[in-house]
Amino acid sequence: MTFPAYLVAAVFLPLFPASMLFNRVFAMLGNTWLRMSLLLVWPQLGLLALAASGETPPDWLVYWAVLTACLYAFRALALRDLGLWTAHMATSAWALLWAVAMFSGDTTALALQAAAFSVPFVLLAWLASRIEAACGAAYAGTCGGLAQTLPRLSSMLVLTLLAAIGTPLFPAFFSLLATVTRALPVVPGIALLILLAWLLWAWAGARMTHGMVVGQASTEAGPDLGIAAALTPGILLVGLAVAGVTSLGYLV
Repeated sequence: MTFPAYLVAAVFLPLFPASMLFNRVFAMLGNTWLRMSLLLVWPQLGLLALAASGETPPDWLVYWAVLTACLYAFRALALRDLGLWTAHMATSAWALLWAVAMFSGDTTALALQAAAFSVPFVLLAWLASRIEAACGAAYAGTCGGLAQTLPRLSSMLVLTLLAAIGTPLFPAFFSLLATVTRALPVVPGIALLILLAWLLWAWAGARMTHGMVVGQASTEAGPDLGIAAALTPGILLVGLAVAGVTSLGYLV
């Protein structure tokens, strides 16, 4: 049962080259709500397969996973389209769940961590659709200077990007910190590769923020988010931050 379970998990907790399937499916889906659902459900299926194996992932498989995470984080550096950037970064984040699973046998905790990793990408998919509606494209440079033209939307975008790249207060930060702390004395190579992926996330997030939020407005924009529309992602992000802080004692 172990090998088939790992094979299925390699698709849904993406390991290269099986990771290309998710990115292909995501690109084919034109409906925002389907994209959001896919981002939420996809890694949970992988965790179910991983739980079915009944074993802790071996070191070589976790190395494959963290190298996949680094690959997709590196590729995200060159992406300008927010939708594609979201898919690549989600792939990178989910691949790191192999390392998280290596040091945690609690399936419920893993499912919650996977959901916490996914929620920022779900919000980014929604925000990308709103940017496309307002500017014609969610493309860094083409749709730049959003801080001037769409201040509420750009504020939600910046906060969501911070959550997606695992900055402090958000759950991904504490989850990765705990994993690196546990891996460093046992498998230092895995810990260092996680840190490399994390560094690339920060770089990719900074590039996307610079291309879409700061600078001169490069296009005529449509209406900004209404107060009610901005409250929904705002509440979710506050909830994520609270969940991250409260998980500190459990994870670390």
